[in-house]
Amino acid sequence: MEITDFSQPIRQSTKGIIVIFAFNLVTFIKKFFVLFIAFGVSIFRNKSMGNITPTMVVLALIAVLIIILIIAILKYLNFKFHIHNDDFHLATGIINKDNTIIPKSKIQNVYIKQNFLQQIINVVSVKIETAGDKKSEIEISALDKPTALLLKKKLFNRATSTSGEPEPKDALEEPEVFFKVTPKRLFLEGLSQNHFKSFLLIFTFSFGLYSEFKDFLKELELEKHVEGIVELDEATILRLIITNVIIVVVVVLISFLFSIVKTFIINFNLEVVEHQKTVEINKGLFNKVSLSLTPSRIQNLVITTNRIKQYFGLHTLSVKQAMVNVKQQKNFNIVALEKEQLNYLVNKLITNYNENQGELAKPKPYYMRISALEMLVFGSVINGLSLAIFGIQMLWINTVFLPLAALYIYFAYKKAYYKISENFVTIGSGVIDTTTNILEIHKIQGVKLKQTIFQKPRDIASLVISTASKSVTIPYISKQEALTIYNFLLYKVESQDRDWM
Repeated sequence: MEITDFSQPIRQSTKGIIVIFAFNLVTFIKKFFVLFIAFGVSIFRNKSMGNITPTMVVLALIAVLIIILIIAILKYLNFKFHIHNDDFHLATGIINKDNTIIPKSKIQNVYIKQNFLQQIINVVSVKIETAGDKKSEIEISALDKPTALLLKKKLFNRATSTSGEPEPKDALEEPEVFFKVTPKRLFLEGLSQNHFKSFLLIFTFSFGLYSEFKDFLKELELEKHVEGIVELDEATILRLIITNVIIVVVVVLISFLFSIVKTFIINFNLEVVEHQKTVEINKGLFNKVSLSLTPSRIQNLVITTNRIKQYFGLHTLSVKQAMVNVKQQKNFNIVALEKEQLNYLVNKLITNYNENQGELAKPKPYYMRISALEMLVFGSVINGLSLAIFGIQMLWINTVFLPLAALYIYFAYKKAYYKISENFVTIGSGVIDTTTNILEIHKIQGVKLKQTIFQKPRDIASLVISTASKSVTIPYISKQEALTIYNFLLYKVESQDRDWM
C-alpha cells in the first residue's frame, strides 16, 4: 500500500542530516587537509605558533564541525520535493532559495544508490538525471528504500497517482529477474579481463615507489657493498634471471588478483530485472546501485568479449545513454552474459536488430600503416625510458616488444569492420578484446568526414558518427565510400519522423 503522498512537498529522511554532514565533512577535509596537517603538526610539535596554541586548534576544529553540522541541518530543512502532474518540483537553498522544475519527459534516468555509510544507517540516495548535463542534476541523499522505489516509479509514469488514474500496466506488473550472476561466473569474468591496464597500473605504482626511494638507496651505497661480494659467474647470472622472472610472475599474479577483486566489488550480486518496457540493473558491494534502462533513451550498445571470455561463454553489454555522468558510466555494464542472454537483451533494448544485417566491409590496408606508426612511437618511448633509467643493457626488451607490436597490428586490422543496414550502424574494433558498437540511425546527431593531408593523395577518409552519448568512427575507408555512407545516413536521419529520445 502506498503511504507516501508525493503530491505534497515532503522532506527526505532525518537520517539525511548524517549523510549531508558526512559529505560536507569529506569535502572540507579534501580542501584543507594539507593545510591543517602542515600547521597542526608544527603547532603540536612546538606547543605554539605565534599566539596560536594546540588548545585553540582543537577548539577551531570543534567549531568547524559544529558549523558543518548546522549547515547540514539547514540544508535538510530547506530541501523539499513533490510531484505535480507531469513535473518534479524541488526547493533547496539556505540563504538563496532555488526552485527547480523538471518535466518527467526530460528525465534520462533515476539512480538508486547506497554507499557504505547509507548501508549502515539503512537509507538510499536517489539521483535524477536529465539529458541536459553530464552531472546528475538532483540528488536526494536519504530515503528509505520503499519510498525511493515508489518515487522512481512515479517519475517514470505520467500523471498517475496525482490525478487519481490507475497505474500503467508496466508499473503494476511483477518484475522478473531475468539474469543473476553467480560467484563462479564473476570469478571467470575477472580472470578473463584484459589485465594489461592492471599490469600498467601496478608497474607505474612500483616505478613510483622506486623513484621516491632512489636517492635513499644511493645514500646506502649498496653498489659498493655488493661489488666485492657478488661475482658475475654463470650461477649468479642464472639467479638474477630467475629473480627477474619471479618478479614479473608476481606482478602478473597481482594484476589478475586486482582485476578479480575489482570485478567482484563493482558487480557483486548483479541482477537484471525485466519489466514490460524497461530493464533494471542492480549491483554493487560497497556502493549499491539500481538503475533502469528505457529503450527510447538508449543511444549506443557496446558488446565486448575476447577469446578467453568466449571459451567460458562470457559477454559484456555496455549501454550508453545521453550525457550520462562519467562516474556512473561503469554502472551501465552487464557482465558475464551468455550469448543467448546477450541477444535477448539487445533485442529488448533496440528493436529488430539482426547482427547479419548489412554487408560486412573493412578499412583500407592504410589502417595497418597507422597502427604500425603508433607502435613505432610507443616503442621509441619505451626504449628511451629504458635507456635513460637502466642503460643500454635493457635493449633486450625489443625481443619481446617487436613480436607483440606485430600481433597488435595484425589483430587491430583483423577485428576492424563496419556494417550499414537500413536502420543500424555496426562497427567492430579491438586488439585483445573484440568490441562491437551498435547504434540506431535515427538517433544519430551528426556525421563528419575527416581527411588528413596524408590521406588526401591516397583518396582515404574517416567517418565520425555522433550520437548524444558518444562518437564512433569508421576509419580509413575510400573517400567515395565515405561520401556514399555520409549521404545515406543524412538522408535516413532527415527522412525518418522518429525522435532520438
